[in-house]
Amino acid sequence: MENERKLTIARAMAEATAQEMRIDPRVFVMGEDIADLGGVFGNTRGLAEEFGKERVRDTPISETGFIGAAVGAAQDGMRPVVELMFVDFFGVCFDAIYNLMAKNTYFSGGKFNVPMVLMTSTGGGYSDAGQHSQCLYGSFAHLPGMKVVSPSNAYDAKGLMTAAIRDPNPVIYMYHKGLQGMGWLGTEKGAIVHVPEEAYEVEIGKAKIAREGRDVTIVSIAQGVHHGLKAAKVLAEQGISAEVVDLRSLVPLDRDTIRASVAKTGRLIVVDEDYHSFGVSGEIIATVTESNLADLKAPPRRIAYPDVPIPFARVMEQHCLPNADKIVATARALCQAPILA
Repeated sequence: MENERKLTIARAMAEATAQEMRIDPRVFVMGEDIADLGGVFGNTRGLAEEFGKERVRDTPISETGFIGAAVGAAQDGMRPVVELMFVDFFGVCFDAIYNLMAKNTYFSGGKFNVPMVLMTSTGGGYSDAGQHSQCLYGSFAHLPGMKVVSPSNAYDAKGLMTAAIRDPNPVIYMYHKGLQGMGWLGTEKGAIVHVPEEAYEVEIGKAKIAREGRDVTIVSIAQGVHHGLKAAKVLAEQGISAEVVDLRSLVPLDRDTIRASVAKTGRLIVVDEDYHSFGVSGEIIATVTESNLADLKAPPRRIAYPDVPIPFARVMEQHCLPNADKIVATARALCQAPILA
C-alpha cells in the first residue's frame, strides 16, 4: 500500500480523541494518569500538551466520583471521555456506570441523553493476577442501556473511538492491553495496521469478516481475533478452511453476520477471553442454535477462560488463556466429527 501509515491501537485512540476535541469544544477527557503520563496504556498521550489541563484532567483515585461527574457533565451537554484504568475496578463504581450512565436516558423519558465514552483496559497474559487481568465482556454486554465495543486493530480503534464520541448514547470502549502496542506488554503485530489521517467512523454494531473460509467459523473479539487468524493459517496448511469473524461490537451484536457465516461453514467455534459460563460465548452459540439448527454440521464449541480467578503464576495463567493451538485442535475435531443428521 502506497503512503502506508501504520499506527498502534494506543496511538489511533489518541488521534481519534484529539481530532474530535479540535472540532467539538464539548469533548473533554478525564481519568487517572491520563494527562501528564498520557495514560498507562498510551491512549491519551499528547492530549494534555495540546489541549491543556482544563480539557484533559487527571483525577484522584475515586472512580465513583469522576465517573459520576462525567454522567452529570454528559447530561448537561458535554461529551466526556472517561477512563476506568482497569475494567477489574468496575466494582467500586458500578452504581455510577449502570444505575446512572446506562439508565438515565430511560429514567428521564428520553429528555436527557448521556453522550459519554467510558474506555477501559481488558485482558491478561502478563502475570498481573486476578484484579488486573479480566475481560468482563459479558458483564457489560448483559446490561441494557449502553453500547459495548472492542477493537482488534488500529484502523478499527480509531473509527470506533470517533463513532463512540459522536454517539448520543453511553459507549463502553474496551481495549485489550495486549493489543495497545506498548512494548512492556508485548506487541501484537497484526494490530498495527494502516490508519488514515482523516477522521472516519467504524459503524458500531457491524462485525467484519477478517478472513474468509468454508469449513468452520471462528468468532471472537479483540485479542481472540488474532488467535483465530493464527489458527486459521495453521489450519489452511492442514486442508481446513477457517472463516474468522471479528465482532468489533458486542452491543449491538451483529447476529446476521454470525448466522450467515455459520450457514456457509456449518461449524462454529467461539473464542472468548472472558469467563466460560454465562457470557458472550454462550450468547453467540444461542444466536446460531435458535436460528436454524439445520445449518450445523457439528455441535458448536467455545474456547474461553475457565471459571476460576486469574492466576498470578505465568504457567497457570497461560494454561487458562485461549490460544491458537487450542483453536486448531478444536477445529480439527469438529471437521473430523460425523456430520449431524
